Amino acid sequence: MWKNLSNFRDGALLFLRVALGGFFIYAHGWPLLAGGLARWKVTGLAMRHLGINFWPGYWGFMAAFAESVGVGLLMLGLFFRPSALLLAVTLSVAALSEYHAHGLDTAAHALELALVFAALIFIGPGKYSLDKG
Repeated sequence: MWKNLSNFRDGALLFLRVALGGFFIYAHGWPLLAGGLARWKVTGLAMRHLGINFWPGYWGFMAAFAESVGVGLLMLGLFFRPSALLLAVTLSVAALSEYHAHGLDTAAHALELALVFAALIFIGPGKYSLDKG
């Protein structure tokens, strides 16, 4: 029974890309992108944990771009690996920021998602993608 499940690997990757991406855009990407410069500056301040203290609005916009446009590309399977890399890095910074502010319990969600996106870099988009795996 278990070995036959690998026949559905590409369909499962499509499901994962669309389901995870849809929830991510709804909960994180669109609210951050629509938040404008004020929200981008607050988000961009997370870079201070990496020793980067300039242009918080720019870094916040880049996070919003990765969490909206990058996730949209990931869902389509277009520029899949670069998008997954941007998301893994963005969520690693978010996890680091949350860890410094509130501890591991709060940072765990961002860290878990960073690990998922990092694994997707190696797994690839599957055959049901615009990149064609």
